[in-house]
Amino acid sequence: MAETLKLLQFGDSVFPVGAFSFSSGLEMAVQHGVVHDRETLQDYVRTVTRLAATGDGVALLAGHRAAVAGDLDRIRRADEAVHLRKINEEMRTMSVRMGRKLAEAATRIVGETLLKKRLGESAPGAPVTYPVALGVVFADLGVPEEDAFAAHQYGAASTVLSAAIRLMRVDHLDAQSILFAVNEKVTDDYRDVRTADLDDMQTFGPHIDVLAGAHQHIHVRMFMS
Repeated sequence: MAETLKLLQFGDSVFPVGAFSFSSGLEMAVQHGVVHDRETLQDYVRTVTRLAATGDGVALLAGHRAAVAGDLDRIRRADEAVHLRKINEEMRTMSVRMGRKLAEAATRIVGETLLKKRLGESAPGAPVTYPVALGVVFADLGVPEEDAFAAHQYGAASTVLSAAIRLMRVDHLDAQSILFAVNEKVTDDYRDVRTADLDDMQTFGPHIDVLAGAHQHIHVRMFMS
C-alpha cells in the first residue's frame, strides 16, 4: 500500500517539476490547425505517448533497472541517451529542467538516493533527464518498473491534455475521456519496449519535430514547448 501512495505522489501531474509550462508541441499544432477538435487531439496525444514509450520510456526502464542494481554508470548512460536524442532545443529543455527539479525534490523528500549522487555529478557530463530520474526515484521507492512506466506514460498524456484545455475548445470531461482511451494502450506499449535497450530507443516523429522546431521562433507563446 505504501508503494502505491508513493507512486501516486511522484507520478501526480501536479508534482512540482514544471510540467504545466510545456505543451509537448501542442501549442504549435493548434496554431497550424493540425489539432483542431477532439478527434485530432486524441490522435496527437496517442502519437506523443507512443513516442514517449519507444524513446523516453526505454530510458526510464534502463534507469529503474540500473537503480535496482546500484549501477550509477548505467544511469549516467541512460541520461546521455535521452539527451542526445532530443534534437529540438525546447524538448531538451523540457527533459532537463523537469529532470533536475524532480531530482532536487526527491533529494529533499526522500533523502540519500542514487539520484542524489547523480545530481551531484551532473555538471561535467550529460545532465539529469526527467524519464531517467523518474525511473530511479521509483526504483528507490520500491515501485515496480511496470508501474513506473505507466506513471511516465500517464504524465506524457496529461501534460498535453492540460495544455489542450488552455489552448482549445475542449473541456475537462473531453480531456478525461481522451486520457482514459489513451491509457488503454499502456500495457501494449510496455510489452513492446520492455526488452529494448538504450540502442533501441526510437524517437522518430517528424511532424511533431517540425512543429516543435517552429515553436521556438514564435514571439508570442503560452508554453515553453
